[in-house]
Amino acid sequence: MKSIVKITALLLLLLASLCVNAADGDASGPIRIWQGTKLRHSGVTLTPFLPSDSGRKHPAVIVCPGGSYFWLAKTTEGKNVARWLRQNGFAAFVLRYRTAGVPAFAFHTRLIIRGHRHPDMIRDAQRAIQYIREHAEELNIDTAQVGIMGFSAGGHLAATASILSSTNFMQPLGITPRVSLRPDFAALIYPVVSMSAPCTHKRSRRALLGEWRKYDKHLRDSLSMEKQVRPGLCPMFIVNCKDDPTVKYHNSELMDSALTANNVKHRYIQYRTGGHGFGVSPEKTSSEAIGWKEEFLLWFSELRK
Repeated sequence: MKSIVKITALLLLLLASLCVNAADGDASGPIRIWQGTKLRHSGVTLTPFLPSDSGRKHPAVIVCPGGSYFWLAKTTEGKNVARWLRQNGFAAFVLRYRTAGVPAFAFHTRLIIRGHRHPDMIRDAQRAIQYIREHAEELNIDTAQVGIMGFSAGGHLAATASILSSTNFMQPLGITPRVSLRPDFAALIYPVVSMSAPCTHKRSRRALLGEWRKYDKHLRDSLSMEKQVRPGLCPMFIVNCKDDPTVKYHNSELMDSALTANNVKHRYIQYRTGGHGFGVSPEKTSSEAIGWKEEFLLWFSELRK
């Protein structure tokens, strides 16, 4: 009975969240990035938050909210982040990528149907990069400064888009981009990283791989980003908290070690306190952890020198 009550409460909470997010749209409206392709998945969108200064080209950031690959924290790790980025001169785009969904979480529906799973999520991220670069002129985007920022499971997606950028996951759909799919920089905020280490966030792994494929060792390893790092990747900014109750801090330490071993330019900051899921909201974290915002802006300004 308790489990039924918990599931019902979760469903109601997520439904309320969806209603709030639907009412909180941006003036420019979402872009359906798969429109005109054979996929035609209307639920995948990019919502732009563009600076009012149209006299110069702006760096762009694709924002990937977290949510364990089951759902998306669209406000805390999506729109609020995009508005903060816009205030600081970035053209921000919130990516609503495919997730496994509430029914898959609560009722394990993917035991009998495919549902959403890898490579759906990375295809959405690559399509977003392609769209922004191909429409850079009309969006006033500097094509040499297109980055990606992800939170929690969205951090894993941002890392995947950065580390596996040489693989065109859209090829089976008949899409061969005329532009680079490699981000110019990436920010991983309290990210999920590994799909195979003891510190793996198991809920994210189940959502990403599916009910059956989560046992596939080869697939686990191929999507454990610390195992896929190689020289020549884009610069990365990583932040997490030692007291994170959701995603073990060892995830970020594994990524830091792998980047260091491969001489990839990056900055890793580990805070003692701050928790998880706070985005850019001071009231949701500690006074030290919210300092990541200024640290990111400083890091990015140094990249541009």
